[in-house]
Amino acid sequence: MTIESLPIELRMLAWSVVLGLAQLFAAAALMTRQRGMQWNAGARDGVPTPLTDVAGRLERAQRNFLETFPFFAAATLAVALTGRGDAMTALGAQLYFWARVVYVPIYAAGVPYVRSLVWVASVAGLLLVLSGLF
Repeated sequence: MTIESLPIELRMLAWSVVLGLAQLFAAAALMTRQRGMQWNAGARDGVPTPLTDVAGRLERAQRNFLETFPFFAAATLAVALTGRGDAMTALGAQLYFWARVVYVPIYAAGVPYVRSLVWVASVAGLLLVLSGLF
């Protein structure tokens, strides 16, 4: 079985995992650049210095992804397991994924308002996936 043979909802879930890992690595790299390798390799006891600029924005974007991803994953898996996928759930999964892809550079660049609209689009996609269960 290849990824192409999976329902679109599960493909978007798989690609969302890849996106989440990419965000994690990007945020970690910039975090290490700001705080130093000694901090990264150490026990990280105490309160770290706040991240600034792009490093801080990427960390916040990654945390934001983690706030919605479990809901997307649960809804996607439920739709796939129950065989309730349809055109709306497929559209929703794609909307969630692509909005999350767009969200990262917009947040990293510090673009206000548009970032919030893109977030709303990702949540709309999540709700479309969820609608397949009702």
